[in-house]
Amino acid sequence: MEDREKAFSEPLSEVLKRRVSVRSYRPDPVSPGVREKIAAYWNTLKGPFEPGLRFMLLDKRELEAEGIRLGTYGFIQGAGLFAAAAVEDREMALEQLGYVLEALVCYLTALGLGTCWLGGSFNRKAFVEAVKPEKGELLPAVVAVGYPGKSRTIVDFALNPAGKGRKRKDWAELFFDGAFGRPLGGRDAGAYALALEMVRIAPSASNKQPWRIVQQDGEFHFYLRHSPRYSSLLGFDIQRIDMGIAMFHFEAGAKEAGLFGAWETRGPDAYGVPENTEYVVTWAPK
Repeated sequence: MEDREKAFSEPLSEVLKRRVSVRSYRPDPVSPGVREKIAAYWNTLKGPFEPGLRFMLLDKRELEAEGIRLGTYGFIQGAGLFAAAAVEDREMALEQLGYVLEALVCYLTALGLGTCWLGGSFNRKAFVEAVKPEKGELLPAVVAVGYPGKSRTIVDFALNPAGKGRKRKDWAELFFDGAFGRPLGGRDAGAYALALEMVRIAPSASNKQPWRIVQQDGEFHFYLRHSPRYSSLLGFDIQRIDMGIAMFHFEAGAKEAGLFGAWETRGPDAYGVPENTEYVVTWAPK
């Protein structure tokens, strides 16, 4: 991540705090120069897992000229550009996609662009026609990109009537010390408090915040708390993308605090694991 961070003129934590889901965009097109920056930054990105990713910036107007009409079922208004990445259908593919695309979202935010993750709310058939996934590739999510509009959409009012942003769960619901049922406080988290707070504010599908983290002997074990039947209509587990997003936020916060480590997949011994909760990955300090 060190080389990628040179592209930022401010701490990544400040960028992540500023990021919001934008659903209304101005008609101003994203210039070719900015698009070149986006493509160049993508080439610096590498996720923690093996599946490869193939990136594309999709221009709505250009594709309409080819007879392809990208749609978002009314969830997004005015966006003329979408970031898409086809990922190899291998183990940890969705976590890899979430991690890398969220790294790109962070960069787009630093450029002054608005973004919004789209999982089940885009016309998948049209986007597949545009991306043309190869055999063995998945296209589970895309990101709307553009300059934020001044007005809020009907969807914004429905999802967030007060206009004050999405409420996030408290630390006591998300982070645990040694075992589930023993909440981890900010003071006990020590130098990792920033990393955990970056996870707490991360975006997730329907704001369900499915991540649960258990600190044990200096390591941080990430678990996925499934929402039953939530992903059944999509054909893939969208909450695994959320876990990749959480991983990127955690690593960004840790490195900003001068803490380094590596992601490892190994099932730790944990007590009191709740129902519908499964182990995903471990951050092991180095």
